[in-house]
Amino acid sequence: MELQVRKRFCSICLMGLLGILGLGCSADSGQADDGNGLNDTMDVSQNRKSVGDSAADLLDGSRFPALHLEIFYVEGLKPSATTLDNFESFLMERLHKPDGVTIALTEISSPGQAVYSITDIRNLEDDIRTAYNQEGILKVFGLFIDGEYSENTENGSVLGVAYRNTSFVIFADTIREFSGQPLAPSTAVLETTVLDHEFGHLLGLVNAGTPLQSTHQDEPHGKHCTTEDCLMYWTAETGEGLINMISGGTIPGLDAACLADLQANGGK
Repeated sequence: MELQVRKRFCSICLMGLLGILGLGCSADSGQADDGNGLNDTMDVSQNRKSVGDSAADLLDGSRFPALHLEIFYVEGLKPSATTLDNFESFLMERLHKPDGVTIALTEISSPGQAVYSITDIRNLEDDIRTAYNQEGILKVFGLFIDGEYSENTENGSVLGVAYRNTSFVIFADTIREFSGQPLAPSTAVLETTVLDHEFGHLLGLVNAGTPLQSTHQDEPHGKHCTTEDCLMYWTAETGEGLINMISGGTIPGLDAACLADLQANGGK
């Protein structure tokens, strides 16, 4: 097992503050790691709510001035340095986290499945996750998995899913299949787009915990934006749609309507 930690702090942290992007389930509690090697008894139910339930806490820094992401990846599917740099930039641009953002990477062996349901992913998270909310630090779990999503169809291959208030999965094998096609965007561009998109759902977009400031929800496609070149447009979750959506290798950004929603809910 490999563990790596990346840290990014805003300017105020560099001056001396060195302390530290849905389905509900039943609440329970247990032993959890605080991200610094210390074990405390924590209420893990706070990290097992519906997507969007922690949107305000992710965006605002008053209750949780620090964010810690615990990202696991199956051997051979480690997100690239470019992907992580892009993702960190997205987080710093949107979130108020005066005590900074940290990312811990951990390699795991493949669970050995060709297909995963959200129940499979959720159960795997419950087995391997160690970082849960503690005072002042909001914890998020991410997983880069092999195999494919059980809800894939012949018309659409899902690349990522946000499935709890602080949990998301990236189907990294599927991303690599699409990035390997002729004239397709790079793996880093596809990974970054899917990461940012799924974290956008954790931030409550669109109308999923962060209230709408204008009418821009694409209701036929659920919690997505009506603007076709917005990061939160529904095709950003599928390989076929994403390849058509990305032009010239440019990672889509949030449109003005989505940004207004986030800013009204405590974000930048």
